[in-house]
Amino acid sequence: MAKKTTSAKQSSNEESKLGSVRSFFKNERTRFISGLIISIVTIYIGLALISFFFTGGADQSKIENIPLSDLVTNHGSVENWTGARGAYLSDLLMNRWFGISSFMILFFLGSVGAKLMNLNRISLLKRFLFCSAWLLWGSLFFAFIFIKGYEDTFIYLGGQHGYYLSEMMINNIGIPGTILFLVGFFLIIAIFTSKRTIPLLQRFLSFHWLKKRFDKEEQAESDEEDEGKDIPSFSEQPDEKPEMEDEVFDTAKELAEVDAARMSVKSTYAPTTTTVSDAFEVTVPRDEEEYIPVSKNNNTEIDDTDSDDSGDGTFTVEVPSGDDEVYDGSALGEYDPKLDLSHYRYPTIDLLKKYDQGDQQVDMEEQTANQKRIKQTLESFGISIASIKATVGPTITLYEVIPDTGVRISKIRNLEDDIALSLSALGIRIIAPMPGKGTIGIEVPNKDPQMVAMQSVIASRKFQESRYDLPVALGKTITNEIFMFDLCKMPHLLVAGATGQGKSVGLNAIITSLLYKKHPSELKFVLVDPKMVEFSIYSEIERHYLAKLPDADKAIITDFTKVIQTLNSLCKEMDDRYDLLMKAHTRNIKEYNAKFISRHLNPEKGHKFMPYIVVIIDEFGDLIMTAGKEIELPIARIAQKARAVGIHMIIATQRPSTNIITGTIKANFPARMAFRVSSMIDSRTILDSPGANQLIGRGDLLFSQGNDMTRVQCAFVDTPEVEQIASFIGGQPGYPTAFQLPEYVGENDGEKVPGAVDLSDRDPLFDEAARLIVIQQQGSTSLIQRKFAIGYNRAGRLMDQLEAAGIVGPFEGSKARQVLIQDEYNLEQLLNSLK
Repeated sequence: MAKKTTSAKQSSNEESKLGSVRSFFKNERTRFISGLIISIVTIYIGLALISFFFTGGADQSKIENIPLSDLVTNHGSVENWTGARGAYLSDLLMNRWFGISSFMILFFLGSVGAKLMNLNRISLLKRFLFCSAWLLWGSLFFAFIFIKGYEDTFIYLGGQHGYYLSEMMINNIGIPGTILFLVGFFLIIAIFTSKRTIPLLQRFLSFHWLKKRFDKEEQAESDEEDEGKDIPSFSEQPDEKPEMEDEVFDTAKELAEVDAARMSVKSTYAPTTTTVSDAFEVTVPRDEEEYIPVSKNNNTEIDDTDSDDSGDGTFTVEVPSGDDEVYDGSALGEYDPKLDLSHYRYPTIDLLKKYDQGDQQVDMEEQTANQKRIKQTLESFGISIASIKATVGPTITLYEVIPDTGVRISKIRNLEDDIALSLSALGIRIIAPMPGKGTIGIEVPNKDPQMVAMQSVIASRKFQESRYDLPVALGKTITNEIFMFDLCKMPHLLVAGATGQGKSVGLNAIITSLLYKKHPSELKFVLVDPKMVEFSIYSEIERHYLAKLPDADKAIITDFTKVIQTLNSLCKEMDDRYDLLMKAHTRNIKEYNAKFISRHLNPEKGHKFMPYIVVIIDEFGDLIMTAGKEIELPIARIAQKARAVGIHMIIATQRPSTNIITGTIKANFPARMAFRVSSMIDSRTILDSPGANQLIGRGDLLFSQGNDMTRVQCAFVDTPEVEQIASFIGGQPGYPTAFQLPEYVGENDGEKVPGAVDLSDRDPLFDEAARLIVIQQQGSTSLIQRKFAIGYNRAGRLMDQLEAAGIVGPFEGSKARQVLIQDEYNLEQLLNSLK
């Protein structure tokens, strides 16, 4: 036992020593110093080799057949720049070893030094093989070339290694064999070194260059024969020669040979007009031999009605790319997308409640007192103020402070809590400095905040006269201006905020704004409501504004399985729209609809008027927790591509954490709307900056787009107001059904329900887990985890399979599942039936 203990201690000590050695060499400082030393040694050896070319002849007799120790003690006897050791080392490398190719050794050592100093990321193994191959080949090559002059010089360019090896090869395979070996060795190294070697060799060995040379000579001879003709040649008109690729020239020659009888070239100089799809005309001068750029499209037609008898010497090439471009239905007049619901009436402003705000006069006493307290607080910390200006908003007042020269902004920014204490405010927000101004902003909540009614926003002149494609009137800014944005330019919006801070009201304000400005033919909504109560009030406008799957019972989506199908259906709709844009040669939905309205697109070819589609998802966090990647992937696809085809997304969540708002979601949603959140971490997650945690709630929000951040008081629209608007729209004649999205069939035929358990693909531990559950009579996932030492996800899948097999009952919250099989005999019968 004592021997075993001693050996174990020795092995552990050895392992600890090895670990310390490894950690020593993995240390960045150690690696850098080692690389620096190797680089210095490399430079020293390089200087010694370079000096050898100038001083090697004088030093050869001094260092030949003399030990290095004797040479060092003989002071100043060598002329090499690097001393006796350098002279000895250079003679060793150049004459006795590999000759001039010894510089490849320095190249490898330099690479090692640079690698250790983290100056490059090359593979040292590849560099070693590269240098070794060229070292051997260079030694053999230079020795073979200069083998006859070795006795007349002090330097062996191939070294003694190359000299003996080349002499042996000449004696065995002769000079031709040695040359072939050198050439083959060179090509093999070149092939492994560069990817361009093989194409270059193939091109050289195919003698393509020789054929080109013969073609040029034949062309020159034909040009000399045609010098006496009256037709102007290319050499006479060098500036007018069209520049074309070889394929176009060859195609044009073939076309000219086939139709030579019908398109003979006149001696007169006449222009040729080429018309492509009636879009543009290009005038190309006709030369001695007519070269026509011909499309490879099979639909190319040549209008050769102008024969020799016509005398004008012109012809037209028309290349239509499809039937849609030549379709012209302008005789029918412009298409009216609103014709089906021509009697539709937009909601009236009296449907919105007008809240009585009184005179809304500014409390000057409050403003004066706040300015004095801010100034006193800053001066108590040694910060002098030049001036203060106040801008009163509906819920907050912005105080713009101009500090004296020499005052650091960071000193004011750090006094946020002290200023809030002196003002007895719920929370203040400091903007230091304010963008575009030479001031520092301090936002202080008003004691009597005013409500911003949706009626005042909708009735404003700015909203009524807006020309935005998808106008959204959100509320009012600090300066009491109407805050609006165009959803088409966002193009997607991310909304976050804690419970009860106005998030649902903000979504209703967005929907209300769009309902007041867009006709049902121009806009469709896809509403996703996992809570089942937020968007149910919009069910009345299903036949006017909502979109759904063909087999869906309700347009408001509440089941997460339907959400997955709907999002994938939207991806299919997006792809179909891009196909139509490609066929119509347009870049976005606005150009496409304008072209369709002017009847330049053929409806028989599948073209149709495209309404905008706005997808609004409430409680996005619940969907992510339930479906995960199945939800995130289609959302990311739509967010990345759907802007051009008029599909825009608004997703809202009350949990702005990193596992809900992932990096993929944030990257594709540049516009953010943040209501009050509980912590600074949540604010940074949604806005990439603090501030949302200092809002006062009740519709107070920060709107961020790019680098611009605006504080807005969201307009208040109550549920009864939304119900009145929905009833007003729903009471009018609408379309027969809701807007039909494309039918989506999943990868599993549509027979399997998403999330269903497939007992044909059971876990390898299924039988053992079933026996454990029956023996213990305890249906617990944690029991399977502990006994089989597996993760929670796998144990959960095992429990789902046990439930599907009828061994355990359904999930009952915090309680353990009920075990449905009471003895092992019945269990074995069940397991045998599953096999």
